[in-house]
Amino acid sequence: MIKHEEYIEVLGARVHNLKNIDVRIPREKLVVITGLSGSGKSSLAFDTIYAEGQRRYIETFSAYARQFLGGLERPDVDKIDGLSPVISIEQKTTNKSPRSTVGTITEIYDFLRLLYARAADAYSYNTNKKMVSYSDEQIKELILKDFDQKKIVILAPIIKSRKGHYRELFEQIAKQGFVKVRVDGEILEIEKGMRLDRYKMHDIEIVIDRLLINNSSEKRLEETITTALYSGENILMVLEHETNTPRYFSRELMCPETGISYQNPEPNNFSFNSPKGACETCNGLGKINKVNLQKIIPDNTISIKSGGIVPIGEQKTSWIFKQLQLIADRYKFQLTDPISKIPKEALEIILNGGSEKFKIDSKVMGVTRTYEIDFEGIISFIESQFNLSESTSIKRWAKEFMDEIDCETCNGKRLKKEALYFRINEKNISELAQLDISELADWFASIEEKLTNKQLKIASEILKEIRTRIQFLLNVGLDYLTLDRSSKSLSGGEAQRIRLATQIGSQLVGVLYILDEPSIGLHQRDNQKLINSLIALRDVGNSVIVVEHDKDMIEHADYVIDIGPGAGHHGGEIVSEGTFEELKQHNTLTANYLNGTKKIEVPKKRRKGNGHTITLEGATGNNLKNVTVDFPLGKLICVTGVSGSGKSTLINETLYPILNKHIYRGVKKPMPYKSIKGLEHIDKVIAIDQSPIGRTPRSNPATYTGVFSEIRSLYAKTSEASIRGYKPGRFSFNVKGGRCETCQGGGVRVIEMNFLPDVHVECETCQGKRFNRETLEIRYKGKSISDVLNMTIDDAVDFFENIPKIYRSLKTIHDVGLGYITLGQQSTTLSGGEAQRIKLASELSKRDTGNTFYILDEPTTGLHFEDIRVLMEVLNKLTNKGNTILVIEHNLDVVKLADHVIDIGMEGGKNGGQLICFGTPEEVSTHKKSYTAQFLKKELN
Repeated sequence: MIKHEEYIEVLGARVHNLKNIDVRIPREKLVVITGLSGSGKSSLAFDTIYAEGQRRYIETFSAYARQFLGGLERPDVDKIDGLSPVISIEQKTTNKSPRSTVGTITEIYDFLRLLYARAADAYSYNTNKKMVSYSDEQIKELILKDFDQKKIVILAPIIKSRKGHYRELFEQIAKQGFVKVRVDGEILEIEKGMRLDRYKMHDIEIVIDRLLINNSSEKRLEETITTALYSGENILMVLEHETNTPRYFSRELMCPETGISYQNPEPNNFSFNSPKGACETCNGLGKINKVNLQKIIPDNTISIKSGGIVPIGEQKTSWIFKQLQLIADRYKFQLTDPISKIPKEALEIILNGGSEKFKIDSKVMGVTRTYEIDFEGIISFIESQFNLSESTSIKRWAKEFMDEIDCETCNGKRLKKEALYFRINEKNISELAQLDISELADWFASIEEKLTNKQLKIASEILKEIRTRIQFLLNVGLDYLTLDRSSKSLSGGEAQRIRLATQIGSQLVGVLYILDEPSIGLHQRDNQKLINSLIALRDVGNSVIVVEHDKDMIEHADYVIDIGPGAGHHGGEIVSEGTFEELKQHNTLTANYLNGTKKIEVPKKRRKGNGHTITLEGATGNNLKNVTVDFPLGKLICVTGVSGSGKSTLINETLYPILNKHIYRGVKKPMPYKSIKGLEHIDKVIAIDQSPIGRTPRSNPATYTGVFSEIRSLYAKTSEASIRGYKPGRFSFNVKGGRCETCQGGGVRVIEMNFLPDVHVECETCQGKRFNRETLEIRYKGKSISDVLNMTIDDAVDFFENIPKIYRSLKTIHDVGLGYITLGQQSTTLSGGEAQRIKLASELSKRDTGNTFYILDEPTTGLHFEDIRVLMEVLNKLTNKGNTILVIEHNLDVVKLADHVIDIGMEGGKNGGQLICFGTPEEVSTHKKSYTAQFLKKELN
């Protein structure tokens, strides 16, 4: 009899397309769930097991707390046994805020802040000398020792290098009972109505006491020190009677020579997300937008009248041009003069604003008239619109004349000046954040030798935490990232592996981890590192479930569950389960690909292309090292290379914005490059990425691909609809008129239960059909609009075969292997792979020109071997028509089918960004150094 607790037992799972399945998953093992895209893997792993784990966790709160959390629906399953606390690591990309960085997500930066607040040495930003701080007792001892038998004056500094007349301040000091002050180095008595020159800089100190230091003065000195530190906000000055050089003492960190002081550091002082630490100019973003004069006046040989100042355009009757005419009258030039001929002071007012009154004699009438110029200035206007306008389009307009540059105050370091003068081993916190993780690991490896005993005592625990977290990042193959890398620039796979590293770092035991395709965006070379990390997670006593198609991952699993046999309503059953070796014996689709019975064949010959190329020269964005690369047109091109080598920078950040700007006047600015040739050979560019197609239940494949608009128009043209005067809007479930108003076209009603989860029930008015009775009476070929939404794509293709526009859209969805989904299926229930293929279908159904350039970013995400075969057939069809397809991909099944491979490397991060080799897969596979070549060689053989 097997002990119950050694398995997670799921009985009667019916979520989405699961067909009442029972499954036993071994605990504390690495279990892979695989199967076709859309077969029900995520439904089992996330929507059943994870959802139930979440629900049980929330059930542990009191009823009072639960009402604020919102209840979770119980998944449609009879029973789940042996479930431990669940943590899911999904593909959802990370925070897109510019304030989120690799350091903040992994929490390494938080530990660094703590380390710097507790163990760093502060240096003065004036003299670069080490700062000192004393206790009251130490200050007393130092004064008694250093000024023995000398007359001294003890002062409390209150104003340092600031302008003002300070009359009220002197009155206040007098009220506190002090009689003398030292102003700009001179000791004066406070008089009634005393004031200083308000336009000059002043230093003011209160004279607290004058005394001779000897054995009997200790008590008096103690009281004086307390008073001086109170009035001088923790700083006091000591002046010897004869000399005039002050010495400073402070409870806080202070420069002994110049007297500037820092507050005692707290972790917030090193955070660019806190007002205490963030640079005040850029608010901790490290970048500011500055108006570029070159963009305002691109050509100074043109006159203002002819549109020489781009933001205001050519002369028209408006207030701005009347003001410009006044400025021209005042400075004696014409608006028809070239801008280069306009006097300097006039141009200064036009650009930066100014106001003045002046008189002009009118020759005709013989009188003098007074005019007033009050002009904001073009630059000031653009800046104020950018900073203050509510409208996105106005902000975008203003941004056209601006460049994003590093903040001039902090030089892009994001922190206040003081924070950057705290150092450990000669480095400040910002310099550490700029190191690659691998360099950071080396720096921390030898840090103990550089610390004092006191620092070591404070820092030992923090160092341990930082080291383990850095090690986990190295283990998942992210050694090329830097801590200050913005999280919005991370790919989906990188973001997921960072979350994985953070989870491994938390060292939990007895937890069930569920991962969604962690190998996305990972080169074969780094795959082993990832698998080892998951095995380590299992070995400390956790259960790990991975939804995955990757062959290596399946091979290393302790147990594999294959769901199928098809996708959608053809799937949802357990086809086979067992160890990798057992799985290979079965006759299933997955097994056939694993044991080699089925495979994606290497083409007999490669396409020659159409002879044209696009050549991109001198790309230097991010880590690219002056890369020049040819993209031969009319071929299937694959760009590959290890993670972080610069593929996305080259294609998504440089090539695509250039093409988009050339063809559609896109606004995204490409990364720096020298030149590009051959753009005349393409007339359309389409990019397809991995973002989800819709986040609301109202979005579905029919609305996303636009085919639903055509179907609605078709229904509006039926004779019955024409008699009733129905327009296409009548057949929309998103607007009033034709939809059921009880559920507002949703088909379900949400009943709110205060202490229990909300319940979704079928709308009793329309029985879940979304439309009202009158709308449903309109039929085409005997089917109502609601019946059409419930059809699968396979059925709909036959149903609409005589309507070319609708047929073409549906046929492409069918061709990318999604025949099993229904037209009205909610976008939120589609898997990642399905969503991306719907996007692909939506683009493919548009007429291609034969000169279209398609860019696909890792299209095999979430795809089974069989799905990849179907996808490649579609891409090959497109290429055969003369179009160019560029794919960024690691999957060797795609690489081996390409006509032209471009390999970027060698490593990731600083050691990447170079073109290693290019050519047909056969040519690339013979390269000695390329990592891709080593794995490609095995595939081709």
